[in-house]
Amino acid sequence: MDLDDVADRLDAIAQELGDLAFDRLREATSEARRTGTPDPAVVAEEKRLTRARRAVEKAVVVLRAPASASESEDFA
Repeated sequence: MDLDDVADRLDAIAQELGDLAFDRLREATSEARRTGTPDPAVVAEEKRLTRARRAVEKAVVVLRAPASASESEDFA
């Protein structure tokens, strides 16, 4: 297994996290239509999923960057 394979797998995970976050947004919107207020727990979960997706996307960028570029960023 090489870094490109890992990056591809992480890319798929980021997509799954994005789908889950979108589902939570849909759920929060539906709840807001029914009650006037979205469920705070659902909104918090969407934010957490979005943060996780962004972190995974950053990891993909680091893994796909040339080795010299990523090493210089670590010391910046």
